[in-house]
Amino acid sequence: MKMLFVGDIMGSGGRDIFLRVAREWKQSGKADFIVVNGENAAAGKGLTPKLAAEMFNHGADVITLGDHAYDQREIMPYLDETPAIIRPANFSEGCPGRGVTTVSTPKGDLTVISLIGRVFMDPRDCPFKKADAILAQKTKLAKHIFVDFHAEATSEKNAMGRYLDGRVGGVVGTHTHVQTADEKILKGGTAYLTDAGMTGPKDSIIGCEIEPIIKRFLTGLPVRFQPAEAMVTLEGALIEMNADGRAVSIQRVQIPDHGG
Repeated sequence: MKMLFVGDIMGSGGRDIFLRVAREWKQSGKADFIVVNGENAAAGKGLTPKLAAEMFNHGADVITLGDHAYDQREIMPYLDETPAIIRPANFSEGCPGRGVTTVSTPKGDLTVISLIGRVFMDPRDCPFKKADAILAQKTKLAKHIFVDFHAEATSEKNAMGRYLDGRVGGVVGTHTHVQTADEKILKGGTAYLTDAGMTGPKDSIIGCEIEPIIKRFLTGLPVRFQPAEAMVTLEGALIEMNADGRAVSIQRVQIPDHGG
C-alpha cells in the first residue's frame, strides 16, 4: 500500500495544488491512499464542509484536523456525520467528531489516527495514553495504521514516533508548517517524519504574509494575519507499507506549483 500524506493545507493556493496533485497521483497509481491535514484550508482557519467535499471529490480518502478543528462553526455537525474527517482523538470527551477512522481501499483497509501534542499547546488529554487506548482495540483496527501527530515540539514528536514504533505503520508530525529532513524507518518497522511541512505559499512566514508578522514581533501589537500567495508548494510524505502493516519506505515529497 502506497499512502501519500499531505502536510497542512494553507489557504486557496494550498487547496488548488492539492486538488490537482491528489487527482493526478490517484489516477496514475502513484498513491493508493491519500491522507491530508486540512485544518488550515479555510484561509488558515479551519475547514468547511464545502472545502472538505471538494478534497474528497479530488482523491482525498481521509482528512485530519488539529488545533483549528473548530474554527469554522459549520464544521461541527459535519464532523459527526462524516467518518473520513477526524479531529485529534485526545480532545476532551464530548467534543464533536471522532479521532480515529478506518477506510477500505483496493489494497486493503487503513486506520488513521489523529493526535495532538501538549508541549506549547492548549491543555489536552495525554496523547500517549490515548494512543495506547486506541491500539488496545485491535479488533476495530486495520493491519495498516497511520498516525498524524499534530504537535509543536520536535522532542514530543520524536517521543511519539519511538513510543509507537512497531505498533503502527507510520507516524508523521504536522502543525509547524516547516518540513523536516529526518525521514526514516524506525527499528520496529514504523515510518517516521517529524513534520510533513505545509501545502501552501512558501514565500511567507508559515503561510502568512511576511510584513504583518514581522510587525507583530517588532511591536507586540495585534495584527491581522493573511494567507500569502507566492511560491505555492505541496509538501508531505509517501509511505509504502507491506501486507503486515510495516513500513518498507518513506520519502519526503515537495512539489512546486510552477504556475503559482
